[in-house]
Amino acid sequence: MDLSIRHVTTYHYGCPVEFGPHRLILRPRDSFDLRILDTRLDIQPIAQVEWIHDVYGNPVAIATFQEPGDKLEIVSELTLRRYGSTFPRNHASARSAQFAPRYSDGERIVLQPFLAPASGDDGSLLADWIHQVLAEDLVGAELGTDPISRLLNAIHAGFAYAVRYEEGVQAPALTLSLRSGSCRDLAWLFIEAVRRLGYAARFVTGYLHGDLSSPDTMRAPVSLTHAWAEIFIPEDGWVEFDPTNALVADPHLIRVAMARVPWEASPVSGSFVGPAGALGGLFVGVDIVGLPDDGPAEHPRAA
Repeated sequence: MDLSIRHVTTYHYGCPVEFGPHRLILRPRDSFDLRILDTRLDIQPIAQVEWIHDVYGNPVAIATFQEPGDKLEIVSELTLRRYGSTFPRNHASARSAQFAPRYSDGERIVLQPFLAPASGDDGSLLADWIHQVLAEDLVGAELGTDPISRLLNAIHAGFAYAVRYEEGVQAPALTLSLRSGSCRDLAWLFIEAVRRLGYAARFVTGYLHGDLSSPDTMRAPVSLTHAWAEIFIPEDGWVEFDPTNALVADPHLIRVAMARVPWEASPVSGSFVGPAGALGGLFVGVDIVGLPDDGPAEHPRAA
């Protein structure tokens, strides 16, 4: 499946401001399931761009600016080929009393940052919800459903999806109290829940290609960025789980970046110097177009 993706981020200011360095995580990393065919990055005002790999191996563009401006526009264009994902085969059965996966000693050393919960649980609200979901499913009709799927389906069925333009993610306890959240809020709740069952999980940002065979299950709009989780399944590796749309290992999820916590995988982050209230507005738009099967030949190049 070949796709053309255009991601535009535009900040408007009430007066010219000076821009600090910006970190842009907009380019995926090539792998067996995703291949970059072409890429382009345009920034206004003109910026000097240097590329690095962050601690997770994500390609990161560091943009530095010499001129002030009353608008900052970042346009990322990608042409990529998406292959099939690894479908999980080995996660624990719900009939088993032991929910924790069996990681090898070597895996556990590498996975330790993704095993440790990164948010508190004052009042045991999250722990109580996990216990309730697992207990309800254990006495329900589908005893063969594994604990990961039970938590995934509980979020998809029991929480409303809401588009939020505010920066950051909700704490899991707040999402539980509101029973609603954006894709990143629902993914973060799911990640922190499965970590408490002993699974290594990481936060993933990217896009959702809207040409799904079952569009009724898709709740997140395709005109925005998307977020989901990946869980490390023994012998299967990192597998995608999207609680917003109840998707597992689905090739319509287009991965761009991953991190231990959501704020380390933000597509655009940076600063500006200007008077209070100078930021007038933010626009984010994503266009994804499927290309013909005989799309462009592979010719990767630097942005």
